[in-house]
Amino acid sequence: MSQSATGPGLATSGPAAQYQQSLAAGRFEVQICESCAKQVFPPRLHCPYCASTRLAFRAASGKGTVYATTVVRDRPENGGNRNIALIDLAEGARLMSRVEGVAPEAVKIGMAVKARIAATDAGPLLVFDPA
Repeated sequence: MSQSATGPGLATSGPAAQYQQSLAAGRFEVQICESCAKQVFPPRLHCPYCASTRLAFRAASGKGTVYATTVVRDRPENGGNRNIALIDLAEGARLMSRVEGVAPEAVKIGMAVKARIAATDAGPLLVFDPA
C-alpha cells in the first residue's frame, strides 16, 4: 500500500489517510497490533515492536498525560506564544500535539489531558485540553 500526498503531510492512501479520515468523521482512533497488543502511533504499515502487518484501528479513550512540553515564543502578529507537548496516551502510545485552553506556560509535565478534534484550515487536528 502506498502513501501519496497532495499537500503538506496529507496522505491520500494507507494508514495515515485512514487516521485522517477518522478524525474528519469525529473519531480518534489509533492502531493496535493484533500480534503483540501494543498501541502504535503514528499510523504505519508494520508494527515497530514486532514487525507484524496485523494492525487494526481502534477507538482511543483520548485520556493522556503530558510527558514533556515547551513554549515556542513568537510575536503576537504571528499568533503569539504556543506550546508543543509530548502526550502519553492512557493506552500506551506517545504523540506530539499541543494543549489548548490554558496559557502555553501553564502546561506542566504530569498534567492530565483529554483529546479533542479541532477544525483547522488544513483539516481536522488532534489537540488536547486540560482534563
